[in-house]
Amino acid sequence: MSSKLSRDELKAKLNLETSQIGWHDLQTYYARGHVVRVAPELDLLDVATELVADNKAQFDEWMTSGQVGDVAPATAQAWYDRNTELWAVVIAPWVLVQDRDGSATNAS
Repeated sequence: MSSKLSRDELKAKLNLETSQIGWHDLQTYYARGHVVRVAPELDLLDVATELVADNKAQFDEWMTSGQVGDVAPATAQAWYDRNTELWAVVIAPWVLVQDRDGSATNAS
């Protein structure tokens, strides 16, 4: 992604690259540790934009509060059992996912 894009332009571009995907289709990425869970109360595109911008301070805050982080094994299993449809956007090598229905918590 070009650093010449404004945040709004970047967010609009990322919006075009955001889609729903079943958890089963993300198993390879999850196994590699490349899936990042985004809490439903956050805007997935805001999180993706901050990742592209390398905003470490914001990510540290989100991670400390538990709003962004790894997918806990219990959550991964619950999503697998239901093949939950998640919203996702790829910021290579990461796949940011969000369960907007809140069908599984991030319990460990």
